[in-house]
Amino acid sequence: METFAQTVERTEGGGSTARADGEDQAYNVFAKSCPSRGTLEHVTGRWGALTLGALHDGSFRFNELRRRVDGVSEKMLSQTLQALERDGLVHREAQPTNPPRVDYRLTPLGREVSGRLLTLINFVEGHMDDVLEARERYDETRER
Repeated sequence: METFAQTVERTEGGGSTARADGEDQAYNVFAKSCPSRGTLEHVTGRWGALTLGALHDGSFRFNELRRRVDGVSEKMLSQTLQALERDGLVHREAQPTNPPRVDYRLTPLGREVSGRLLTLINFVEGHMDDVLEARERYDETRER
């Protein structure tokens, strides 16, 4: 079985990589020039992951979403939504009302991505006791 380092070394040139199912993959997130890297950053960044996770439950207006993603600034949420919309993960629907109403929801691709993120989020939440214990052990060894 190939190690992670071998995969990176083999694929640094940005060429195709073989997937587990034997198919060639045209994009390689480990190559710095690959466009998939930007999308991965949008999806896995703090605000991107939380926004996608929040939108998994349905359509939200901007301020509803901002309240749901506690701690995000208006500017960061706006930038995050624009990046996710550009990547085809979020759909923005502006309704011609006065005042204007804008709703955000996941696209089918965004729904698939958010489902995978929620699996990771649920895993992390379910193992936080282990993480907190590990942090405590780590901090104890560094305090001496």
